[in-house]
Amino acid sequence: MIAHQGILDTLRMVEQENLDVRTVTLGINLNVCAGRDPDAMVRAVYDRIVALAGCHVAFCDEVSAKYGLPIVNKRIAISPASILLEGHSVETAVKLAQALDRAAAAVRIDLLGGFSALVHKGITPGERTLLEALPQALAQTGRICASINVGTTRAGMNVDAIRLAARQIIATAQATRAQRGFGAAKIVVFANMPEDNPFMAGAMLGAGEPECVINVGVSGPGVVKRAIDRLLARYPDATLDRIAEEIKHTAFRVTRTGELIGREVAGRLNVPFGVVDLSLAPTPRVGDSVGEIYQAMGVERVGAPGTTTAVMLLNDAVKKGGAFASSAVGGLSGAFIPVMEDHALSGAVERGDLTLEKLEAMTAVCSVGLDMILLPGGTTEACLAGIIMDEAAIGISTRKTTGVRVIPVPDAALGDRVDFGGLFGAGVVTAPACPQGAETFVGRGGHIPAPIHALIN
Repeated sequence: MIAHQGILDTLRMVEQENLDVRTVTLGINLNVCAGRDPDAMVRAVYDRIVALAGCHVAFCDEVSAKYGLPIVNKRIAISPASILLEGHSVETAVKLAQALDRAAAAVRIDLLGGFSALVHKGITPGERTLLEALPQALAQTGRICASINVGTTRAGMNVDAIRLAARQIIATAQATRAQRGFGAAKIVVFANMPEDNPFMAGAMLGAGEPECVINVGVSGPGVVKRAIDRLLARYPDATLDRIAEEIKHTAFRVTRTGELIGREVAGRLNVPFGVVDLSLAPTPRVGDSVGEIYQAMGVERVGAPGTTTAVMLLNDAVKKGGAFASSAVGGLSGAFIPVMEDHALSGAVERGDLTLEKLEAMTAVCSVGLDMILLPGGTTEACLAGIIMDEAAIGISTRKTTGVRVIPVPDAALGDRVDFGGLFGAGVVTAPACPQGAETFVGRGGHIPAPIHALIN
């Protein structure tokens, strides 16, 4: 058990660093709502969310005021919606998404994740229904986020599911053409998808989780950056191992803060506390950037040789500090590199310093994968599927989570600038150096077997 006074001391230590709790996410299992009558099922889903999450935002606000620590987002993650859709139509799937959206608005949460399908080994009728409904569902809702798991280290990679996912991402972007394809920004395709991730768009309440649970995402890229700045002001010649130690100590303080907040909210809701995800998730504002951390380390131009090593150093130090601070670390827990949501990364892409291929290399050692990247409107299904396959291959072979959240912006060309506003940020359209040439390979479909090191029993 964490010493209460020790965490209060930690809060005072980080109070001046603009630390915030990025999200307090309430997980809700909706499987009990399943039924053959579509209208009854949709009503049951709405009623259950409103009943269980009605006080979520109010309790978060109370805890935030108590400790003087902002809780930026209050969110909900549900059990995979595809389970509810077995035996139902695409029309019902859209109605379900709309009911989820209304429930989210009724309880005043920011985003709801879990409109999800787990298709890493095969696709059930309910999962196919959800995937086919994505363009309509995301075009007709404002708070719903979708996720698709297409591979795991134990199961291998479902290429047929990847091709379908790519097709639906493009269709979703087209369905939200008036918003520059924004619907696609609410879809993430995973390999090794975590079951307790509080961050969107990939939040979901997975199998084995409690009926209701609180998971917290505490993000402090600005805190880490300023800690490095202070270290280098005192010791300008500090070595990289000294910088890693400073990041570990900072991550320790951030993690303990997040656990305190999460346990308080969980206690008020009378539900279990799950995990604290200590991922460094940036926002578009200056001073809250992961890219700025790499620059503070000495990588003056993000994308230069050495950038991938800087990502590895940061990710490893954050995990070590968090693991020492809490026995409840989970989710993704590392460093995100969402291009549009990080002004330093977005600027590097705009200048040409940071390419899609360099970003892919960085994802081998970061917390997630290719995140919030704008693609030309003419990006083909085969190209997008190939991008997803490459990223999934990294996750499957290295036993880590990887994801792809890209937006094929309708009618956009290389270099065009797109601004989604708020936490979703802005950026310029980029593309693979060689966007064509893998059509035959991707088109073969099928299932790529699990790697040999998956046989661990």
